[in-house]
Amino acid sequence: MAIPLVIFAVLSDRFPHMSQTIAILTGASRGLGASLARGLLAPGTHLVTLARRTDDDLAALAREQGVTLEQVPVDLSDAEAAASVAERIFASLPRDASRYLLINNAGTVNPVANTAALTDVAAIGAAFTLNVTAVMVLTARFLAATQGLSARRQIVNISSGAGRNPNAGWGVYCATKAALDMYTRVVNAEHREQGVQAVSMAPGVVDTGMQETIRSSSVESFPALARFQEMKAAGKLSTPEDVARRILAYTERDDFGQTEIDDIRNYS
Repeated sequence: MAIPLVIFAVLSDRFPHMSQTIAILTGASRGLGASLARGLLAPGTHLVTLARRTDDDLAALAREQGVTLEQVPVDLSDAEAAASVAERIFASLPRDASRYLLINNAGTVNPVANTAALTDVAAIGAAFTLNVTAVMVLTARFLAATQGLSARRQIVNISSGAGRNPNAGWGVYCATKAALDMYTRVVNAEHREQGVQAVSMAPGVVDTGMQETIRSSSVESFPALARFQEMKAAGKLSTPEDVARRILAYTERDDFGQTEIDDIRNYS
């Protein structure tokens, strides 16, 4: 497979100077990911984003702020593409930053269906690849590339309350997020003594395209449809900007990682 195109917001060497933070973010083109990307555009940060498409507005903002941005277009539901990109990104990662931050945000709620109707093997496989396999591959490369460093090494896996509580119609989504929670615990069990801090963070109910997908489901496939429609109508959804702000603020806290299965609604 060909190496994906890489777009630079600052045209110079890949890492033109020492960065205080090197951040890698998946699912950066819309919703919560887009807000996280904008929140990460701060002086001293080198940001690498992975998404199905690049974001011209994000690139322009990075240029305005003098921040180095690398956008890598990739479909992380394609296992081969995910593995190739993970290898390529981390192969030349500098070892002189003071903090390394991996945010695995990309995910899908599809397919939404009763468990008796979950027969689309391709759709199920794509969901597991995006929600779980890509996270594992990227995390493995991150751990290897930062091994032995004295820098802060942080992993934030964007999970869901659906991984902790069953929801009819979300058999695949619940299963993948439960897997993500347990995988995060294993990462900590294996690497915490080496300074790695991993958190599986539920973002709450956020007003994003995923919520639009949920509200467009049928009541037959998703019995809780009315509740989610009512939450939207009542203005009870969190904005992606606010949730992104709280997540990024949490990564700066001294107690980051003390609760490995967490919910951002626990923090102001």
